[in-house]
Amino acid sequence: MALWKDQPQAKSSPTPAPAPDALELSGRFESANAEPQPMPAPAIAPAPARTKPLSESLIAPDIAIEGKIEGAGHVRIAGRFKGDVNVRGDLTIEPSAKVNGSVRAEKVVISGELTGNIENATHVELQPSGAVTGDLKAVSLTVAAGSRMRGHVEFGWDDAKGADTHNGAGHKNGNGSGLLS
Repeated sequence: MALWKDQPQAKSSPTPAPAPDALELSGRFESANAEPQPMPAPAIAPAPARTKPLSESLIAPDIAIEGKIEGAGHVRIAGRFKGDVNVRGDLTIEPSAKVNGSVRAEKVVISGELTGNIENATHVELQPSGAVTGDLKAVSLTVAAGSRMRGHVEFGWDDAKGADTHNGAGHKNGNGSGLLS
């Protein structure tokens, strides 16, 4: 925005002289009696892309927490946690940890005990010392020898395709005959 100060003009000069306090705008001098020029609106820069890695939060082995975890970032639980975990990052459950609640995270690594469902994870890794009691739904699943699980498992299905393929190829109405009527 330009600032102008109205200066009384001398009547003897037919050509206006530049005001002593003229402002330089766009590489030229504007006189005090010049027509105001609209300034272009400043361009709004888009928000910078997140380039720094997500931070990790830790629940230490000697801590017990009841509540809810939400947000962006990685979470590592080494103690006891009762409640739901909903993060846009990774969740790691350490060997001595006990978690009771539903989990939503991109990648879930279980070395301790989880009692609750895992919903819509990109990858779930069940370590040899890991135990899950609950349903699991993920794009991919890695199960190590020695791990334990009790519950329903769905992995490798695309949600759009998965609903149509449960009846089996060539089956109409799920009758198992293999004939289309």
